[in-house]
Amino acid sequence: MERKHNEIDICTESTCQIYRSAIEFIGKRWTGVIIFNLFDGPKRYHELLNAIDGISDRLLTERLKDLEEEGLLVKRIIAEAPKKVEYELTPPGHEFREVFKAILGWAEKKDAYVKSKG
Repeated sequence: MERKHNEIDICTESTCQIYRSAIEFIGKRWTGVIIFNLFDGPKRYHELLNAIDGISDRLLTERLKDLEEEGLLVKRIIAEAPKKVEYELTPPGHEFREVFKAILGWAEKKDAYVKSKG
């Protein structure tokens, strides 16, 4: 039986755990902003650091490592002098674009609803 795109399965223990893990991961501070900054192509560490206002060195390093461990980005070392490191989204990382579009669409509708009530 094929599931329609907008149908949500009844939450089983397994699906609820997967959903909860995904939401907790996405909800980590700076994770979404880092992914968003990589949508248009690979970036070096300092490019990301300069593009994300307010993020610390330590937290950027931690989030990049998290994203790499989750298979959403790859860390590529470029053998030059001096050594360069780039971060690039993997195919599952690029799939986040659809997640961002969905969240943005929801947020715009929610804001319009709140404004219409106020």
